[in-house]
Amino acid sequence: MAKICFIGAGSTVFAKNVLGDCMHVAALRGSHIALIDVDPVRLADSGVMVNNLNRTLGAGMTVEAFLAADAGKALAGADYAVNAIQVGGYRPCTVTDFEMPKKYGLRQTIGDTLGIGGIFRGLRTIPVLLNYCRIMEQAAPNVLLLNYTNPMAMLTGAVLRATGVRTVGLCHSVQACAPCLCAELELPSDNLRCKIAGINHQGWLLEISRNGEDLYPEIRRRAQLPEYVARDTVRFELMKRFGYYVTESSEHSAEYAPWFIKSRTPELIEQFHIPLDEYPRRCEEQIRGWAAMRAELTGDSPLTHARTGEYASYIIDAVETGGPYTFGGNVLNTGLIPNLPHRACVEVTCVADRNGVTPTHAGELPPQCAALNRTNINVQELVIEAALTGRRDHIYQAALLDPHTAAELTIDETVSLCDDLIEAHSGWLPEYR
Repeated sequence: MAKICFIGAGSTVFAKNVLGDCMHVAALRGSHIALIDVDPVRLADSGVMVNNLNRTLGAGMTVEAFLAADAGKALAGADYAVNAIQVGGYRPCTVTDFEMPKKYGLRQTIGDTLGIGGIFRGLRTIPVLLNYCRIMEQAAPNVLLLNYTNPMAMLTGAVLRATGVRTVGLCHSVQACAPCLCAELELPSDNLRCKIAGINHQGWLLEISRNGEDLYPEIRRRAQLPEYVARDTVRFELMKRFGYYVTESSEHSAEYAPWFIKSRTPELIEQFHIPLDEYPRRCEEQIRGWAAMRAELTGDSPLTHARTGEYASYIIDAVETGGPYTFGGNVLNTGLIPNLPHRACVEVTCVADRNGVTPTHAGELPPQCAALNRTNINVQELVIEAALTGRRDHIYQAALLDPHTAAELTIDETVSLCDDLIEAHSGWLPEYR
């Protein structure tokens, strides 16, 4: 039977989705689940929840819970590992990522993938994830790591460059892209056929058709109509200027380009419907709702779970049974997209089967799409370099090249902000020289 480790199991709701999905897979009946987290209370909550699901669904799995200090024991012999850690949590680290830049006039919406928030989330998380991976190299040399944690490209890229752990990064945005676009524009979404390639959160919907009919002409027409444009303003503007729709939401995408969030031109915020501080707002809502949710998830009543569309259980099923299963995955660029940098982390169609995960060749992107991707890759690459080398100047360079930060701050302001954030996160970062 397979052994599945869930790292960051204190993310109880997400653990329920992924592990509950696995309990619906016939090939995984009787498997072993190991839960890992740094927080003993949240770990215990997730243990109760997973055991409850296991009983209710009759999956016959064995479940163990381990604190992070015992990760070697937890990961020993693992076939699959799911990563869902958030280093530093909402408080204190994410709050700092949002509040300190405000003192410099730099506002954010999500701050988990790019921008100054994404940079420092990456710097906090890469060393922790690499430590887990070095344990895997010794304790579970054949493991397949499924990374769900943001910043996706930075973390997945760092693991694939610095370790020998088989890894693929998974994100919901590829799955949701085409159906959500059709729903926004009130177009039918059955029998869609799509091609998506690029980088995480900035993959390009290169082709979309339904029953053999190219939908792009009608999509582009509707996206500029008054009754639709406000539904997805930033992405529709990007499609208007660059020709193609991107995979991640407008609130995310506003941070990946220099044109939308400008403190000196606040009318842009209104024009493009930018929800500043959106991620902290969501976190506060989740915190307020957790008490009731915790009671439900950790109570005595039997829990139910319907299989979701999360990639993880389908990938594991395909590897166990031979599949095949196709999905959008984040991997190193080994000629998969020739006009993006070699060994950058790219998002392309992948195939899971008994051989593991095999990425497919996507071909060249339209030149304007590749150009915009490269502005984001520049930041991702330098964050990885900073994390792997311990060089402080690479942190500065990543921030100076970040599209949103560079649109708002001077060189000296950017360097000063980085110094302030390094000091504020001193307990969560290694030493940088």
